[in-house]
Amino acid sequence: MIQTERLELREYTLKDAPFIFKLMNSDGWLKNIGDRNIKTIEDAEAYMQKNYLSSYEKHGFGPYLVSLKEEGTPIGSSGLYKRDNLDFPDVGFAFLPEFGNKGYAFESAQAVMKYASEKLKLQTVVGITLPENTSSVKLLKKLGLSEIGTYKYEDGEELLLFSN
Repeated sequence: MIQTERLELREYTLKDAPFIFKLMNSDGWLKNIGDRNIKTIEDAEAYMQKNYLSSYEKHGFGPYLVSLKEEGTPIGSSGLYKRDNLDFPDVGFAFLPEFGNKGYAFESAQAVMKYASEKLKLQTVVGITLPENTSSVKLLKKLGLSEIGTYKYEDGEELLLFSN
């Protein structure tokens, strides 16, 4: 669906549940995004149905599976999320720890931002992250987003809010 120099991004299917299970239980996900209580592959499928597949139908976008173009290895997730209490979609990204610090998050998120602008005709995309997640703060700024305030997540946690 979206291709970069090194990566391929596509919509998730339920066949990707084992990967989502692994990603959502990785240290980085649990620390920076939070425990989504995905304890089985079936939990992952239910979560994907509710939050990913429904987003494609409802909004025409959502999170995308990021794979290495050469090998086809799934390495992370990058995409757009429409939250009920945010006016604009936010760009989000998460990668398995062994694929961190290789530029994949920026490469995929930049491609998602371009897709949002050119194909989806979205003029505003925001970003949210924990204040202590310095690598995400840096990445959002590198994508051209500026810090504009804070955002209260569904669980009441206060996150930094960025916008283009």
